[in-house]
Amino acid sequence: MVMQMVHAGGMPALIDGVRAADDDNPRGYLEFERVKFLRSDQAWLDDAAGKVVKIIHMLLPELPADRDYRVLFLDRDLDEVVESQRKMLARLNRQGGALPPERLKAAFAAQLQSVSAVLAGRPRTRLLRLPYRDVIAESATAAARINEFLGGCLDEVAMCGAVDPSLYRNRR
Repeated sequence: MVMQMVHAGGMPALIDGVRAADDDNPRGYLEFERVKFLRSDQAWLDDAAGKVVKIIHMLLPELPADRDYRVLFLDRDLDEVVESQRKMLARLNRQGGALPPERLKAAFAAQLQSVSAVLAGRPRTRLLRLPYRDVIAESATAAARINEFLGGCLDEVAMCGAVDPSLYRNRR
């Protein structure tokens, strides 16, 4: 959602269109396949300068520390994350869909703590944490915060238009 907001606001996105829209994300995925291989392939990073790029939390520590980054980190209730992941994995018939929710939640919590510690130790990485619920409920406030964090050149009205509260399906 935040990726779509920033892109709608006018920042170019580094995307490849490999992953098509589906039931889990009917608006599509603004992703770049090579991001998945960040540990072994960082040659694409020069092409990412000045663009918004979706990187899952576990790969953020793989970003080279010798560059400047602005990271928008969407904080979501872990019970909601677990439910969303469980449904997606079950629908795809993938391993992990049957794990007890407590185990998935504990794994996510440990991952988030580890990633947060790494990012906190990187002076060239600026981080803006956004509560998921707040972005949905107060998209204008979130758009203003994001725009200021990214330099103030984005169209906040267009950013708000990218927020679709009906897609907030796994809420507590």
